[in-house]
Amino acid sequence: MTTIAGCRIVQLPRVELPQGSITPVHGSIEIPFEIARVFYLYDVPGGASRGGHAHRRLQQFIVSAMGAFDVIVDDGSARKVFTLNRAYFGLYIPAMLWAEVVGFSSGGVSLVFASLPYEESDYIRNYDDYVLEKRSSSVS
Repeated sequence: MTTIAGCRIVQLPRVELPQGSITPVHGSIEIPFEIARVFYLYDVPGGASRGGHAHRRLQQFIVSAMGAFDVIVDDGSARKVFTLNRAYFGLYIPAMLWAEVVGFSSGGVSLVFASLPYEESDYIRNYDDYVLEKRSSSVS
């Protein structure tokens, strides 16, 4: 089984009631970092992908709030696909991993918790640049 350093599925608490279920999340408890930003992806056209970048410092925790999608995670030498399709499972993605979100089902909504506010300089948007930076940081 392929593993990507530090990247993992986390089962979240699930409170089931006759009126519906609820999943509470807290920074540094269920999510392994303090939450600085939350955003969600929705109305993603069929066949489109989101992401396709890495972060130098930012960590992410991705949940399927509705529907299903895949997250492709790449560490520069190995790739793994994680399918998210339940609101009580999330994917933790540490910094310096390349990630792409693909295969959204109709009505799919991706909820993303981030460890830092948006900062363009934290993004690596070219895969070849990512691989070079990843390799040079592992050598130092």
